[in-house]
Amino acid sequence: SPEGMQPFTLKGSAVVCNGELYGFRRMREILKKHGYSFKSDSDCEIILPMYEEFGPDMFRLFDAEFALVLYDADTEQYIAARDPVGIRPLYYGRDQKGIPVFSSEPKSLVGVCGRIMPFPPGHYAVIKTPGEEKGEEPVIELHEYRRIWEADHVSHDDMDRIAENIHDRLTRGIEKRLDADAPVGFLLSGGLDSSLVCGVSAKILDRPLQTFSIGMDIDAIDLKYARQVAEYIGSDHHEVIMTREDVIAALEPVIAALGTWDITTVRASIGMYLVCKWIHENTDIRVILTGEISDEIFGYKYTDFAPDAESFQKESEKRIREIHMYDVLRADRCISVHSLEARVPFGDLDFLSYCMDIDPEKKMNRYGIGKYLLRHAFEKDDLIPMDILMREKAAFSDAVGHSMRRDLMDYAESLYTDEEFETRRRKYTHARPFTKESLLYREIFEKYYPGQAEMVIDFWMPNKNWEGCDVNDPSASVLSNYGASGI
Repeated sequence: SPEGMQPFTLKGSAVVCNGELYGFRRMREILKKHGYSFKSDSDCEIILPMYEEFGPDMFRLFDAEFALVLYDADTEQYIAARDPVGIRPLYYGRDQKGIPVFSSEPKSLVGVCGRIMPFPPGHYAVIKTPGEEKGEEPVIELHEYRRIWEADHVSHDDMDRIAENIHDRLTRGIEKRLDADAPVGFLLSGGLDSSLVCGVSAKILDRPLQTFSIGMDIDAIDLKYARQVAEYIGSDHHEVIMTREDVIAALEPVIAALGTWDITTVRASIGMYLVCKWIHENTDIRVILTGEISDEIFGYKYTDFAPDAESFQKESEKRIREIHMYDVLRADRCISVHSLEARVPFGDLDFLSYCMDIDPEKKMNRYGIGKYLLRHAFEKDDLIPMDILMREKAAFSDAVGHSMRRDLMDYAESLYTDEEFETRRRKYTHARPFTKESLLYREIFEKYYPGQAEMVIDFWMPNKNWEGCDVNDPSASVLSNYGASGI
């Protein structure tokens, strides 16, 4: 409705927010008792009343994924903030006059800011405007309000209690994200994470879901698994087929949309980008639920090689801390570029906070199968086929067809001689390309984001300090514990 259009204003203050505030209706009722009135049913309309009541402490109270900029009329200062995981994107820099500039998309800052940086998740910034002294630039004061990746304490719950908590908290996280004003769809790869999101959602909604999968025209392993899950839960399932030509043609728009040169992020984004493009063009779906962030919590294939529980936990913390540059960047950009809204249940703050507190000894693969705690939590529910629940994962970058990774590598190989590769890669000092594929992605990135490579800290790679993980490709398929056909 027009009343829900941003910016929202209150007593001269104003806010713009890209976000979803869960449980906002309950908070709105509390605010009404404090004398506030509301013109719309928008969740973001509660932000300014909450700010008036709590100031920047309100960010700790949010159960939300968000990026916002707020103007405080009383102090004449601006405040920018981002959710603890970084599910919603926010970038910033300074223009030629030193004025801070913020945007949800880095491409909007190209040519405006000398250096573009991702705004750190779990932080808010107070922008203090200059005084009368000539030439004084605004000061950006960064404040950290939550470290979602850091365990509050080590929980020593027994296995049954852990399973119950994982089950109930994830179920609540999914249920929150099903509350939408627009039709909801589900990405279904046939792997554990997306299958659980679909299975739980089907039970909650008690009606057929709209599920979507994508695969290569040859060797699309996970299409059959996705089809199996779809049939089991009774969803209205849609399959999108892509060819080698589709993959190559998508490279440039994908990198332009993402604002990254990272190998695994680009690979894994192509299928998601193309399936979301199809959804936008062929359906009325406007909200998409996905299965990102589970790996960072419960482990990748390579974390089977963690030498001890402390190392496993540190690696998990690092992955959650940096995920805004990788998996959730992919989820947001590939979906939102097609006018869809991404929702990520595994990023639910209550669920994620609990999981980070679980004794890492119990999260490690001591059971002969990865992510055992998550699997065990839903073992009695009969939500998805048991062989899917207990099937080892295939990396999404390979799952849409093992041939896709090879197609991309072969395409890059055809573009550069060995001599050209060595010469051109040396132009870059930050995260220097180390394969022809990585050079191709970097050169496309530089076309759209010249000189902004530091928006991403480094290549996503397994921990090279661990035995069995010193590999030259981020794909799980190069690891010694990766079985035939991705299982």
